[in-house]
Amino acid sequence: MRSFRLAFVALAATIGLAHAGTHAEPDSAAARAQIQQVVDTFRTAIIAKDKVTLGSLFIPTGNSWTMVIGDEMYQRMKTKRPGVPKTKPGSYQEFVDFVGASHQRLEEKFSNLHIDTDSAVASVYFDYVFLTDNNETNRGSETWQLVNTGDGWKISALSYSIDSAKLE
Repeated sequence: MRSFRLAFVALAATIGLAHAGTHAEPDSAAARAQIQQVVDTFRTAIIAKDKVTLGSLFIPTGNSWTMVIGDEMYQRMKTKRPGVPKTKPGSYQEFVDFVGASHQRLEEKFSNLHIDTDSAVASVYFDYVFLTDNNETNRGSETWQLVNTGDGWKISALSYSIDSAKLE
């Protein structure tokens, strides 16, 4: 029985080492740094109202963009407008156009940023506050799905919640 346990432990250790080797991603630190650069570029492009740079961060086709109203805010809005939808689809191009056409100072501040990647695909999750002329216009959480195109990281999907806003 003891030799069976030893063989089992040795087999488990071998499988564990092989499994760890298949999931070790030596480039994930580099990928995280590249993705952080996308986040930083997104933020600075909003401030600069740089439509070209902001638009270049997205995959131009097959992109998904969704706004979701937070539960508490949604309940308050439903009392005023019973038919208000909880979600609203959009597009990155609408956002890029909004940023480029605004005559006001815009800024999005990020906190609690989390990046997960295997160096081919990635997810970014963070809390945000959106400011217009230094006044908060909305806040919530935001998540991006990114893909490594071989020529850099591009956002393929973006969803964000609005937990407070001047929408009510």
